[in-house]
Amino acid sequence: MEGNGSPGNNKPKPNSAKNRADFSRSHRAESEGFSEAPDLEFEYADTDKWAAELSELYSYTEGPEFQLNRKCFEEDFHAQVSGQRWVDLDSEQRRTHAMRLVNALDVTGRDKRLKVARAILYMAQGTFAECNSEAEVQHWSRCNVYLLLDVGTFSTLVELLNMEIDNSAACSSAVRKPAISLADSTDLRVLLNIMYLMMETIGQEDPTDPPAWRAVRENFRTEIGSPIYNSEPVSVMLFAMVTKFCSGHAPHFPMKKVLLLLWKTILFTLGGFEQLQKLKVCKRVELGLPSLPEDSISVIRSMRAASPPASASDLIEQQQRKTRREHKALIKQENLDAFNEKDPYKADDSRDDDDDGDDNDNNESALEAEPFPLERDDVMPPPLPHPPPTDRVSFPKGLPWAPKVREKDIENFLECSRSKFIGYTLGNDTDTVVGLPRPIHESIKTLKQHKYVSVAEIQIAKEEEYQKTPLSGGEEAFELCAAELLYQGILPSLPQYMIALLKILLAAAPTSKAKTDSINILADVLPEEMPTTVLQSMKLGVDVNRHKEIIVKAISAIILLLLKHFKLNHIYQFEYMAQHLVFANCIPLILKFFNQNIMSYITAKNSISVLDFPYCVLHDLPELTAESLEAGDNTQFCWRNLFSCINLLRILNKLTKWKHSRTMMLVVFKSAPILKRALKVKQAMMQLYVLKLLKVQTKYLGRQWRKSNMKTMSAIYQKVRHRLNDDWAYGNADLDARPWDFQAEECSLRASIERFNSRRYEKCPNPDFLPVDNCLQSVLGQQVALPHDFHSNYDLWLEREVFSKPICWEELLQ
Repeated sequence: MEGNGSPGNNKPKPNSAKNRADFSRSHRAESEGFSEAPDLEFEYADTDKWAAELSELYSYTEGPEFQLNRKCFEEDFHAQVSGQRWVDLDSEQRRTHAMRLVNALDVTGRDKRLKVARAILYMAQGTFAECNSEAEVQHWSRCNVYLLLDVGTFSTLVELLNMEIDNSAACSSAVRKPAISLADSTDLRVLLNIMYLMMETIGQEDPTDPPAWRAVRENFRTEIGSPIYNSEPVSVMLFAMVTKFCSGHAPHFPMKKVLLLLWKTILFTLGGFEQLQKLKVCKRVELGLPSLPEDSISVIRSMRAASPPASASDLIEQQQRKTRREHKALIKQENLDAFNEKDPYKADDSRDDDDDGDDNDNNESALEAEPFPLERDDVMPPPLPHPPPTDRVSFPKGLPWAPKVREKDIENFLECSRSKFIGYTLGNDTDTVVGLPRPIHESIKTLKQHKYVSVAEIQIAKEEEYQKTPLSGGEEAFELCAAELLYQGILPSLPQYMIALLKILLAAAPTSKAKTDSINILADVLPEEMPTTVLQSMKLGVDVNRHKEIIVKAISAIILLLLKHFKLNHIYQFEYMAQHLVFANCIPLILKFFNQNIMSYITAKNSISVLDFPYCVLHDLPELTAESLEAGDNTQFCWRNLFSCINLLRILNKLTKWKHSRTMMLVVFKSAPILKRALKVKQAMMQLYVLKLLKVQTKYLGRQWRKSNMKTMSAIYQKVRHRLNDDWAYGNADLDARPWDFQAEECSLRASIERFNSRRYEKCPNPDFLPVDNCLQSVLGQQVALPHDFHSNYDLWLEREVFSKPICWEELLQ
């Protein structure tokens, strides 16, 4: 009977009790190795480290240009100052030379102008030839950038960039070319590089910065966020470059650099996520609302990731262990002792396997093999030989989020209670509880204690008042902050901007297949001469993949920042942008992006660290080999890819929150198995936003799905904020989620957005709403422009209209 092993088990069977114990112990460790993987040490922030953000600006194909920039600078510098280094000059000498370079940008000769621009770029790069370490490069880069800003370099660069955008000869030449390479965008790339370095460097705040630099930073922030350049903010000019590129009129534009500069411009002018949190607190104080129940940034940072799901091999092994247990009673006693000796957690195994026995969903190979919602460190007892069952029981220390209740939820609860116990309703009255039983009183008290009024609700209520009383409501007073100025700038073409961003995102997504009608986003990475060796091909392949990853990172950050800032500034600005993203198929595009091996994407090593700036200009480069390119670096994950994934999940949450029609799109596109695969990434913030997306659609997925995914449900309960009377886990009918109202919901929202934009931003108001002058004296005193014919025939008009007509003065006086 001993020979009856589990079916399908092809592994060699141990011959003795001791060997069998060793074999089982090692096999168990092997099957649990994936679940014991450490958390990804990833800290979400506005940007990566300074060196990483600078290195991503340049493709590896641009490597030789670093020394070309240096050569252009040194030729000009040594012609003016002989026998000295840049770092040895005093501040006045450096300023004089910088002003001379900026003035030289106004020359008409393109080649001469390009050389001067390269010299300025070398200054912004930190005059690296005179530095010995990355810290020195960063120091001189900051000094030089503030010097360049002080002598008016940025405004000159904007003018030159506008000139290059309008360069019809370059555009028509690029359109006719069968293959566009790096050489077609040289002038644009140099200008964008300088502007990006200035934006990135000035945006990095340092406590040791002198007060003069801080003042310069704030002035620069106000300047580039205002419509000073060509009567529009710099961000609007960059958005126009994106749409021109996507329309096919300028295929030579270096789109990665444009998008990176656009992202850093928006980040610098509007502020990052911590600034957003401070703005939100100030806005709530201004509107007289209670303070936020918690700081969401600190809560998310303190959360721990749940154990990732088991792989298919783990599930097979579990089934084999279950079969072995079924035959356990027939195994000899000494073998049974060996099993018990090595396995102190046998009770836990049987419990887990019993839970998994109820899982009939073939697609759910993800979460059922691990105790997902509770942390392994919390539930696993110390390794005692036979711990009592009570020692293995552990509970969460507390839910991370304070529950919230909307005013609408309290109204619905009271309406249902009144209908049930009294038989009539009182509309929006949330105070009258006469006739309701005592438990209902306690429920209402608890709901009101956790009532949360958002800034958006106040803004919607105010907008409804303005729409109801267009005449007596008066002019709306609103602050012309950076977000407001940006919205006014992009409002006329916002739909085209969103479509363009999503087109580029689709072309850069790793799941997209090359199509003849797709746009070419590799114009600023492909060399003039294609690689001829295997090593060159491998290097270019890494460069192309890295290039696409950086584009995804920039676009995801741009969209998320705009959504969050517009939502805080005014909810209908957010809704306008969100609706056009939805109309442009943003939801299925993001789901398509996640329909891949997301763990492979996050751990991808598409980088060559020795070629990254500033390392490549400070050290002698080692000889690259195919093995070193394949090995990549030793990092646990790719920061930019994990950053992009979290941003895309947050965008998806923003688009679908409280929108039943869009939630149903998640269900229709079968997002549940795609999102569950993303839970394999052991990072708390990413798991949180995946669980949020699963929570909103749980009630529509059916009872069998919920039954088969109880551990996912438990994870949602533990990590996602609670809405006290939300029946997300039960699938009860929702009055707001009737399928036939989905189109009406979007149409109603669109009408509200159009009324808001028309009222606030249209220059020609509706003549029906103009005030009417009812004062006789002021009407008679108005100067009326009369035609020439009237003046020449005035006597005839008097005779016909006045003197020849009888007037009954008594009736007139009455």
